[in-house]
Amino acid sequence: MKALVFHGPGQTSWQDVPDPSVKDAADAIIRVDAVTICGTDLHIIKGDVPEVAPGRILGHEAVGTVVETGGDVRTIRPGDRVLVSCISACGRCRFCREARYGQCRGGGGWVLGHLIDGTQAEYVRVPFADLSVHPLPNALASHEAVLLADIFPTSYEVGVLNGKVRPGDTVVVVGAGPIGLAAIAAAQLYSPYRIIAVDLAASRLTAARDFGADATAGAKEEPEKLVEDLTDGLGADVVIEAVGVPEAFELCTRMVRPGGRVANIGVHGKPAILHLEDLWIKDVTLTTGLVDTYSTPMLLRMMAAGRLPGSTMVTHRFELDQMEEAYDVFSRAGDTGALKVVLGDPRHDAVAVPPQEQ
Repeated sequence: MKALVFHGPGQTSWQDVPDPSVKDAADAIIRVDAVTICGTDLHIIKGDVPEVAPGRILGHEAVGTVVETGGDVRTIRPGDRVLVSCISACGRCRFCREARYGQCRGGGGWVLGHLIDGTQAEYVRVPFADLSVHPLPNALASHEAVLLADIFPTSYEVGVLNGKVRPGDTVVVVGAGPIGLAAIAAAQLYSPYRIIAVDLAASRLTAARDFGADATAGAKEEPEKLVEDLTDGLGADVVIEAVGVPEAFELCTRMVRPGGRVANIGVHGKPAILHLEDLWIKDVTLTTGLVDTYSTPMLLRMMAAGRLPGSTMVTHRFELDQMEEAYDVFSRAGDTGALKVVLGDPRHDAVAVPPQEQ
């Protein structure tokens, strides 16, 4: 098959690799019908995630069709159309029993495209399939459903829930890329008073307004002053960091009010300064987190019901073999206006199903 392979910082290629096969009785082999690129993938290629070894197939989000399952898999079968979650869960370890699947110690957690081969390929092996894939309703298009593999549960759990967004809050989202836009959309489920978006790119600030932000500010246009003016000098109740660079995190800590919450979503590859000389007296809560995806079934229902945006976030579509072009467009979002890029189209050809043992 073909897959996007990481060869070290700044080096990837779309190349021939061996087809995946069932290695464990809990595995499923999925034919990839739609896949997307995450900001985390860009961090990996930059070298910010050193655990990713050269030779790894990238990607941790997909919609596809089951072609084979291990003997222990009970909830899906060949031919099913499914969402492949960015998080795998063994279901047995301490953290899985607490629904903290991102911290799984039984061989799961964030493994796809990180510690094992991922989804930016024609086929992918998914471990712990019963807990790590979700059957999809026919009414939900693949290019929309793939947004529920990572960005929506991440923005909801790590941003909105960790930040404890409440009715009447002023919420600032720093970073209006796909994760930030998903956070803006998810925050509206809790009726905040005002949402303010901050970003460097004018095109993304326009998108933020389209997704429900009430006010926007360029990152170089004194966003702190805007927040101060709009809150009578108090500061924001919740600030969500959705970039993953030191300057963005430090900006968040300057815009939060006393007693407020800073929820960090961004993947950081460099140290950020925590200004405790200013924060120690302010009763500020700082949270970090890796998504657990326990909210995915609920978010699937919400998107199917039209309560979450889908198609409006997908700005570019590519064939699967245009992976390198898609990466180029996504990595230059400030120039291309890319929000979410999706590769592959729904296919309705027959799925080759291996004969099953009786």
